[in-house]
Amino acid sequence: MRNPGGLVTGEDSNDDDDDNGVFEKNALSSTGLKKELDRPSLSSSSDSFMSETRFDQCSISPLSLKGIKDAGYEKMTVVQAATLPAIVKGKDVLAKAKTGTGKTVAFLLPSIEVVVKSPPLDRDQKRPPIIVLVICPTRELATQAATEANTLLKYHPSIGVQVVIGGVRIASEQRNLQANPCQILVATPGRLKDHIENTPGFATRLMGVKVLVLDEADRLLDMGFRKDIEKIITAIPKQRQTLMFSATVPEEVRQICHAALKRDHEFINTVEEGAEDTHSKVRQMHVIAPLDKQFPLLYVILKDHIADDPDYKVIVFCTTARVTGLVAGLLGELNLNIREIHSRKGQAYRTRVSDEFRKSRGIILVTSDVSARGVDYPDVTLVIQVGLPASREQYIHRLGRTGRKGKEGEGILLLAPWEEFFLSTARDLPITEAPMPSIDPDTKKKVERALSQLDMNSKQTAYQAWLGYYNSQKKVGNDKYRLVELANEFSRSMGLDTPPAIPKLVLGKMGLRNIPGLRSK
Repeated sequence: MRNPGGLVTGEDSNDDDDDNGVFEKNALSSTGLKKELDRPSLSSSSDSFMSETRFDQCSISPLSLKGIKDAGYEKMTVVQAATLPAIVKGKDVLAKAKTGTGKTVAFLLPSIEVVVKSPPLDRDQKRPPIIVLVICPTRELATQAATEANTLLKYHPSIGVQVVIGGVRIASEQRNLQANPCQILVATPGRLKDHIENTPGFATRLMGVKVLVLDEADRLLDMGFRKDIEKIITAIPKQRQTLMFSATVPEEVRQICHAALKRDHEFINTVEEGAEDTHSKVRQMHVIAPLDKQFPLLYVILKDHIADDPDYKVIVFCTTARVTGLVAGLLGELNLNIREIHSRKGQAYRTRVSDEFRKSRGIILVTSDVSARGVDYPDVTLVIQVGLPASREQYIHRLGRTGRKGKEGEGILLLAPWEEFFLSTARDLPITEAPMPSIDPDTKKKVERALSQLDMNSKQTAYQAWLGYYNSQKKVGNDKYRLVELANEFSRSMGLDTPPAIPKLVLGKMGLRNIPGLRSK
């Protein structure tokens, strides 16, 4: 019965605000209440991700504990042990917690307990109220949270989970909401707002919400969802429990705290002072090479890694969705085991590929920044970032797909010489220069042949997207003449001596009309 069911710029990139040291130990909560919460004792093992606290030490119902055990969980992560006691007592919580630390279970498990303790439904109640509302910034995170909820609900068959997200026909979601139980709803903000405004009876069902969860709160706000969230908050009861989880706590998150959380909420900082971040466990290297060498280099790096590790599991991040499609096509032509995820793919496809990659070994995922944060892929052996990251924070979030849950990982950043300035923004990170891989003539020819097999449309759209992305990067895009020279280098790297023509309207929006070297149509 459960049913989780134009102008191209850097469309998938979202910068993250740094919290600038807000809320250290002994910090004030957003409302000025002083908090100092004991963190759980760490395991004596080298894996500081885990605590010594067991789930059966928390006041969780027997059926939920059975589901937790079947899912393979016995001891809590540090984040779960720090937050669960306050949450199960019904307190509003703002938790500063890094991604990949088990926070999804930290908010789902006590939320399920609220549903379990709610009065049973009347038999004639066709559309029962939604009791738990979880808001996530992306479709992938929402789908992943719903999947986790269904795992935990194994022995609660009467509790239904549904997902409402963009990329799926709203009419299909409306039918599911009417036909199937939905005590727990996981949603992205835009689609949730659509249902509030357009789905008959939906607003009434939201009046039953007892728990609101804002997952990845900083990213929700970074992506421009503040107004949607404020509207959603007004559509649910004031008497509720609210849980906010955020990797950082910048000013905008603190402002939402005032609207969403009770004055006596607890701020729980699960980030140890001086503790190693996920990225500090990852061996980080950079390779500087001109654009015409980057496709062959990427192929050589991947082939070398595959030879070293038969259980390889690699994520390749690209600057935009269209460039992701081009790189995936190229690596596929080179007979590598490739999957791709980006915003130009439909949601059903993205979910299927995400699930396949999560379960597989010997596989490479080529993706845009839709996979940069929060999505949990176990045992990733290598993260490669091709081109200039949108920010230092985005570099770190991408890198965080490996080295998760205390495991070691490896990251390689592939930059052009004119992108090398990025390294000065990350001086505090242990990024070392990698030995330059050698490209033999046969490999170069093989890559050139593969590029020639790609259809012209994928090259044209990648060129336009590349130009739009770097046009938006101040240190590159400020000099429009130089930008066009670089874009045409990228065109030649794809095997196109003559750059593709771009619609005049698009060039106008980019501020690139009448710049020498561009072709318009």
